[in-house]
Amino acid sequence: MREIETKYRVADLDALLEALDRAGVELGEPVLQDDQAYAPADWDPGMPRAGRTFCRLRTQDGMHVFTTKTPSALPMECVEHESAVADRAQMHAAVLAMGYVPSLRIVKYRRVGVVDRMLVCVDLVRRVGVFLELEIVADDDRDARAVQGELAAWARSLGVDLEPISDTYDTLVRAAGDPEGDRVE
Repeated sequence: MREIETKYRVADLDALLEALDRAGVELGEPVLQDDQAYAPADWDPGMPRAGRTFCRLRTQDGMHVFTTKTPSALPMECVEHESAVADRAQMHAAVLAMGYVPSLRIVKYRRVGVVDRMLVCVDLVRRVGVFLELEIVADDDRDARAVQGELAAWARSLGVDLEPISDTYDTLVRAAGDPEGDRVE
């Protein structure tokens, strides 16, 4: 599966929530997501990500999910594999045994809604801010740039102040100098 998304920094959360409501998006209640990110041992921040597989171990509502993401050359597009795991500590140990290193921890509150086949996420990322993510999961060869264009047009149709960004949350957390972001398992 390919994850194709766009991401926006949100200037006014209340205005965004009102616009999403007008657009018929019913957001769920905020849930806490505690993500441990992992990188290949020979990768350093600032190096290209395309073609390299990264991992994430997420805990949400007592459930643990392990995800791999392999970014393409196009920002905000990646091949993704995901599965629930029973034991976070054991999965953490397995990831280390596979040669990955913990890069940083990302903690956020997320509200999720769906419109058509698009996932709409409103994220409050600790010490970084509020973001809107729009995501399509594709199991075909559709053009990712065209999909991102459609997502961007939908975001513009909301009529709120949104700043498009292509940085990942780990990049933003690292840039913010979040001391908790460096905490690992």
